[in-house]
Amino acid sequence: MKLKAMLIAGALSFVPMTAMAADLTIGFSQIGSESGWRAAETTVTKQEAEKRGIDLKFADAQQKQENQIKAIRSFIAQGVDAILLAPVVATGWDEVLEEAKDAEIPVVLLDRTVDAPDDLYMTAVTSDLVHEGSVAGQWLVDETAGEKCDIVELQGTTGSSPAIDRKKGFEQAISGHDNLNIVRSQTGDFTRSQGKVVMESFLKAVGGENICALYAHNDDMAVGAIQAIKEAGLKPGEDIKIVSIDSVPDIHLAMANGEANATIELTPNMAGPALDALEAYLADGTMPPKWIQTESKLYTLKDDNMAIYEMKKDLGY
Repeated sequence: MKLKAMLIAGALSFVPMTAMAADLTIGFSQIGSESGWRAAETTVTKQEAEKRGIDLKFADAQQKQENQIKAIRSFIAQGVDAILLAPVVATGWDEVLEEAKDAEIPVVLLDRTVDAPDDLYMTAVTSDLVHEGSVAGQWLVDETAGEKCDIVELQGTTGSSPAIDRKKGFEQAISGHDNLNIVRSQTGDFTRSQGKVVMESFLKAVGGENICALYAHNDDMAVGAIQAIKEAGLKPGEDIKIVSIDSVPDIHLAMANGEANATIELTPNMAGPALDALEAYLADGTMPPKWIQTESKLYTLKDDNMAIYEMKKDLGY
């Protein structure tokens, strides 16, 4: 297998890391392009590979696990040196990851985790998804300051680790605060279009005047919801507080316009730490930790959101 041979060659001849990277072929199974953040992650991953001289084999799964499994098997058949996987859901990976392990191809998870034995992948590069949800919940606790607030929640893709963990963290943060109650919760599948559709259903079922806040598991659903709120004759950010996760350019533009209130950043550069880990492994066999955590940051209306929008708008979102 190419990776094993390169590791031995690197140990014997001390080939520089950049030279080894230039000889690498890596497969990247991406979920799809369901959100602006996902598109940015794809762009940044391709940029990181190009910068390092890596031949990146890219496969867009269009939000379907079966497509990702097919792509991984194709990568294995091609004899790639490593596989980057952003898993669409958490379960159902054991068999194909076992096949990659048998082929001695290390797998690095990007931005999401899987429910599988941890010997089936090298490392996972993710944010602390539970922490992200907790930051969102704590912001709302502080913002409402004990006043009654009925919340509607736009969940991410059912069964995905961000949806599970961001919900868990938010609920943990508001637990014990009797003024805060989630009155409606439904998946918007991480997309703007479904965020708008589901928010419309919330407004009809509950009544906009009875909704204090929206918590969305990602910014794209929040942007769709903002449109639904405006079409209902309400003022997003004022009549209904909005907190979401990702820190994509359009949510900062909405915040600059007073139409959203807070977002928690999820960096799109998961590939940088992942490729660093692979290069270190190739250089001397160093195994990375099982979890490489990326930084998250809370942005509110106190920040210069127009400047942040300008900074991020050309990053591929």
